[in-house]
Amino acid sequence: MDKVSNNKKYNWPYNIYEVFKDNKIKQIAYVPDAGHKDLIDYCENDKNMKMISLTSEEEGVGLLAGAWLGGEKGALLMQSSGVGNCINSIASITRACDFPLLMLVTMRGEWNEFNPWQVPMGKATAKVLEALNVNVTRCEKIDDVSETINAMLGLAYKTNSINAVLLSQKLIGAKDF
Repeated sequence: MDKVSNNKKYNWPYNIYEVFKDNKIKQIAYVPDAGHKDLIDYCENDKNMKMISLTSEEEGVGLLAGAWLGGEKGALLMQSSGVGNCINSIASITRACDFPLLMLVTMRGEWNEFNPWQVPMGKATAKVLEALNVNVTRCEKIDDVSETINAMLGLAYKTNSINAVLLSQKLIGAKDF
C-alpha cells in the first residue's frame, strides 16, 4: 500500500477512500475483488470505517439498508459479474423501503479481458442496472474519479436514490492472472 500511495493524485483507490472519509462513510460492504483491493486496504486501515466481507453481493444491499436505519452511510463494492447476484434485492428492498445505495462496480469483460466468461455480464451491467432504474455513470479516467464518486454519493444520500459508478477496466487495469 505504501508503494501505491506515493503519488496520491493518480491513485484512484486512494481518491475514493478520501471521498468516503470526507462524506463520513462508515460501512463498506464488499465481495473480495482484486480491482477493489487497494481501496479495501485503505478503508480497512481507517478505524472509523467498518469493512464487511460478503459471501454474495445481495447481502450488501440489506446490510447497507440496516446501516442507513442505524444512522450510518455505507457503500457497496463489487465486480460487474456480481451485479447479477443482487438484482432482486436492488429491485425490491431499496425501492420498497426508499433506501439510498451507492455501488462501486469494477468492470470486467472489457479492455483486454482474458476471461471469456466475464464478457457477457460486462456487456450487460449498465443495461441491467438502468432497467432497475438505477442512476448509472462510468469512470474511464483517473481525473474524473473523485468528482464522480462524490456526486453520486451526494445524489444517493440526498435523494434516497440508487446509484452505481462503473469503474472501467481501462481505469482499473486488465487482469493478467
